Amino acid sequence: MVELRLQCPQDQVELISDALMALDALSVSVEDADAHTEQEQALFGEPGMPPPAAGWLRSEVIALFDSEDRAQQAGQIISLQDFFATSQVLGIQHVAEQDWVRLTQSQFEPVPITEDFWVVPSWHEPPEQAKWVLRLDPGLAFGTGTHPTTRMCLRWIATHAPVSQRVLDYGCGSGILAIGAAMVGAAPVDAVDIDPEAVKAALANAIDNHVSINVGLPDLAAGTYPLVVANILAAPLKVLAPLLCAHIAPGGQLLLAGILERQVEDIQLAYQPFISLQVADSLDGWVLMHGKIAA
Repeated sequence: MVELRLQCPQDQVELISDALMALDALSVSVEDADAHTEQEQALFGEPGMPPPAAGWLRSEVIALFDSEDRAQQAGQIISLQDFFATSQVLGIQHVAEQDWVRLTQSQFEPVPITEDFWVVPSWHEPPEQAKWVLRLDPGLAFGTGTHPTTRMCLRWIATHAPVSQRVLDYGCGSGILAIGAAMVGAAPVDAVDIDPEAVKAALANAIDNHVSINVGLPDLAAGTYPLVVANILAAPLKVLAPLLCAHIAPGGQLLLAGILERQVEDIQLAYQPFISLQVADSLDGWVLMHGKIAA
């Protein structure tokens, strides 16, 4: 494999990327040309903050080709175009062959939730002390057990085992929270998401973990539940306050995650008409919020 590297201003990135794909590039990626310098520019926004910029002031566009001849030809053709006047070809280099599957897998290790509850990728053996082993591989849907919000939710579920209780996981993503609840004895467990791909992933993950959960779109959720869990983000959690609280049974509990420490008061205010919420856990700037409805 051979990489062709180009540098261009932000307003040319899309045009140059499209041109490279038309010239038989196998893939095109974009990086900040000023990364690791004082001019480095962060693009990733946070919930409740202004949207990030559309791109970097200067970008490196990296196109992957299957041969050096194709890469050189693409560089020559694109450098002759009028739109390339403010850009430049940085060079061509060979890319060492790698086992990309093994490289990706090496980034995901077993995740301890408690001493005896672990999330373990399928290519790893579970630790000896694991009583509950939730098998989950990275996929299209959010939720692999590595993010602080997922870990806090699972830790709460594992240490407050909702045995024989009906549970609703709203915005289930990969289904990891619903599967965890079913593993520690909750039943029945409903897992819903607005994304059909998440629904498919959650169902497949439940089958792989040999647990029974009901998975579907939001209209699957019906009636009330002793435990309602939602690990989404602060903005949608605020909008969903009336709906989620309507699903809590008398004496039932609500568990919310996807909330930054600075967003605690906003969430408390949004849910105040329905339930009193308190911080139950915190990890790496994220918090887990918990509340209970009067019986």
